[in-house]
Amino acid sequence: MIAHYTLKHLRYFIAVAKYKHFGHAADACFVTQPTLSSAIKELEEILGVRLLERTKRSVLVTPIGNTVLERARTIINEADSLVELVQIRRTPLCGELRMGVIPTIGPFLLPKIMTQIRKKFPDLQLYLTEDTTERLLSSLREGNQDLLILALPYESDGIETDIFMQDPFYCALPFDHPLTKKTEIKNEDIFEENLLLLAEGHCLRDHALAACSWRGAQNTREFAATSLSTIVQMVSNGLGITLLPKMAIDAGITQGCDLTTIPLSKSSPPRDIGLVWRKTSGRVDEFKMLGQFMKELF
Repeated sequence: MIAHYTLKHLRYFIAVAKYKHFGHAADACFVTQPTLSSAIKELEEILGVRLLERTKRSVLVTPIGNTVLERARTIINEADSLVELVQIRRTPLCGELRMGVIPTIGPFLLPKIMTQIRKKFPDLQLYLTEDTTERLLSSLREGNQDLLILALPYESDGIETDIFMQDPFYCALPFDHPLTKKTEIKNEDIFEENLLLLAEGHCLRDHALAACSWRGAQNTREFAATSLSTIVQMVSNGLGITLLPKMAIDAGITQGCDLTTIPLSKSSPPRDIGLVWRKTSGRVDEFKMLGQFMKELF
């Protein structure tokens, strides 16, 4: 009789590949380590290949194991989508939903929308994660997140997006700065200024530079700060100027600081804020429903 692998085999293998540790993977799967080890060994025997290299200090995925891992994640995502598809046919937007959001959106947008979402969808249990765009997209592809709120556009294979609002940029300046006399800030107004930005890797940095059509990096200063609050304090202390999204200003990020904010010219592109999900998700109709609800809020 030919043995066949099960979804449980694949889930255990994915867990070991993620944690690089049998004990931690077993804890994550809520099984004992001998049970998980036995299942991994059985999967290797069924497939006829060695998936993992085991040493006393580490666990490594073999080259063929990485190929199997990629396919295993696809199979698990498809299987989970089947369950989700059946669930939403009963009641849409209920049960657990794992949502990821980036730090330059979460603190400013979530307090405004969470109450409304709870009122509209009382049976929806939202589990929130805040992280960078790259890590959230990786987590989404691996099936660890169901839905993301990101600043768009962002190119990535296998995803769909639904923009629900636009977030224009404002220039933040010390109160005594000469540009505070203007009613709007044009691109050429700030080309010679000392522009303070978050470090490379933050998508807000790229969107801010695009918004003002920045011609070069010679007058920019990047910081390892992970929050806009730090940059705001630097501006307040006269170290330069910065660009802030409107949602952060509306949420009060500049309150108590000696600075003023002036909108960029109407020709400056805003951030598009939208929902992001896997194309293969079984909850696409739900996500579109949530996206429409978000559009109505804004």
